[in-house]
Amino acid sequence: MGVGSLGKHHARIYSELPQSNLVAVIDPVEDRAEEIASRYGCRALKDYRQVFGEVDAVSLAVPTTSHSEIGCHLLSEGVHVLVEKPISNTLEGADRLIEAQEKAGVILHVGHSERFNPALTELGKHITNPLFFEGHRLGFFVPRSLDVDVLLDLMIHDLDLVLTMSDQSVAETRSVGIPVLSDQVDIANARIEFRNGCVANLTASRVSNEKVRKLRFFQPNQYISIDFNGQKTEIFGVKGGTSKTINRVIVKGKNIEPLQAEIGAFLDSVMGREKALWPGPCSSQEGRRALQLALRLMGQIDDHQNRVSISL
Repeated sequence: MGVGSLGKHHARIYSELPQSNLVAVIDPVEDRAEEIASRYGCRALKDYRQVFGEVDAVSLAVPTTSHSEIGCHLLSEGVHVLVEKPISNTLEGADRLIEAQEKAGVILHVGHSERFNPALTELGKHITNPLFFEGHRLGFFVPRSLDVDVLLDLMIHDLDLVLTMSDQSVAETRSVGIPVLSDQVDIANARIEFRNGCVANLTASRVSNEKVRKLRFFQPNQYISIDFNGQKTEIFGVKGGTSKTINRVIVKGKNIEPLQAEIGAFLDSVMGREKALWPGPCSSQEGRRALQLALRLMGQIDDHQNRVSISL
């Protein structure tokens, strides 16, 4: 449901995967739905309720502000849902989705597709005790996802990954951000300190003149650099006794499109044949966890902007 810039790729992948049969694409823009439907040999619909009783699962790639309302309706009808990130724009919306999922006993995954990036999928066994993260997620301005700010649009990928890799609760946060080309915050920086002393410094921008997707972190005797664009990870470690040297290892998982891997994992879960993956699909609770941290950071940005306007 929703075949805009991202949803059309969901449609393509469902049409290609052997374990799925693409029944319909749904979009309020009729011409757009008909174009995608004709491309992949399925029906074009305007109203998602028309597929009740005909489908097992739905990808929900509509504006974030509609995730909760539509997602809850789908879940209550027994439809398994892969909802694009973030899970919702509010914690209340996320909680309604989780409640509907639990009541219906169906699958609800959140589309944090970077979890399936080849740069990351083989990294789990190398993580010991991260102490400092430095992340940059920069992109060109495109007129999409402008119903939310850059923290929910871009930074939330790194928030999810840092929470997963650190496996620690948050102690303190600081954040700053400004709008540039939209009414929402387009550039933001966040500093997150965890209970064990680990610190994450993350920057996200959707008005950059270059595309950067990198996350680096340090742990005892190792520096690890993840390049999501290049889909590879470099691990630099200290080896040797008295005369120490730096050892460099490149780690990369299976060469597969992250979105395809994510949708494949979603379908495996729907069919009850989950595979052991790290970090694996983003559950509804993990999606809520990332949203909660993003909203906390957004609240600090809003508070700062309000104080500045009052002081002027």
